[in-house]
Amino acid sequence: MTMIRVGMCFAMLMLCAATAGANESSYTDMNTDRCNTLSSNEEEGSSVSLKCRGLDGYPVYFKEGDARQSVFFGPVSQSYLDGGFESFGMFNYVGKKIEWRIDDSGTPVAAILRYFISNLDPETGMPTKALEGQVLVISRVAQPDDESGCVAAYVDALANKDANGLARQVADDMAANFTCGQDEPAFHGERGERASEPSRHLPE
Repeated sequence: MTMIRVGMCFAMLMLCAATAGANESSYTDMNTDRCNTLSSNEEEGSSVSLKCRGLDGYPVYFKEGDARQSVFFGPVSQSYLDGGFESFGMFNYVGKKIEWRIDDSGTPVAAILRYFISNLDPETGMPTKALEGQVLVISRVAQPDDESGCVAAYVDALANKDANGLARQVADDMAANFTCGQDEPAFHGERGERASEPSRHLPE
């Protein structure tokens, strides 16, 4: 009995140790109607840049141009706000909910946001709901002492059975140590035909 109890205690300790370092999720809304406008240009491609509420000390920056959207998270540098744009080749729009991954120190290290890809019907040349793609975009969150935040990975939300779980795993494993401007983001898991090719531009 003593050996059994020792074994059980050891197993519980190992489980607690593994759980203690696990990241947790926090959620905020992506509501552009409640954001502050930083810049707007109705003449050339109808572009707009917004600052939105995220977590305390970690704002969300939304940009749209030519019917494509881009989002940065955390206190990114002005050069990223001015010159950065990460999206997809096809027209797209972002979802309404942001999932933040919080480490055991309480710091948001990654953000997950769903993009809806407006794929075209080859017969009509127009976007159709039946061919719409969905991609979970995992981003590195900028920090007060490191103002670089960018896309770190992609998960095809339609081609993977537990896409949200996979996105969380990828976010926890690599986002915090991802080097913006040097490391290249890639798709993780299965990738279907509806996941558009990413387009990226970051300042040097």
